[in-house]
Amino acid sequence: MKINGPNQTNFNPYKNSIQKHTEIKREAKQDQLEISNQAKQLQEGEKANPERAAYVQSIKKAVDAGEYKVDAEKTAQKMIDFWSGK
Repeated sequence: MKINGPNQTNFNPYKNSIQKHTEIKREAKQDQLEISNQAKQLQEGEKANPERAAYVQSIKKAVDAGEYKVDAEKTAQKMIDFWSGK
């Protein structure tokens, strides 16, 4: 009988857990994203309305030119209506 002592070169107590961990990594599936046809149609419906885009563009031009004026009373009334639930 041969006794090698506590420092055996072939002995690794963590070997089994390391092997299990690597096997789990191999078996792990990649995440996938699938968008249904209905969701694609909804995304198409959210595209900008040309009339709305022209309106926004005109406001941007007015702001850049310094010609856009904000009506404080109208803004305040809209805020009151919104928060009061009208």
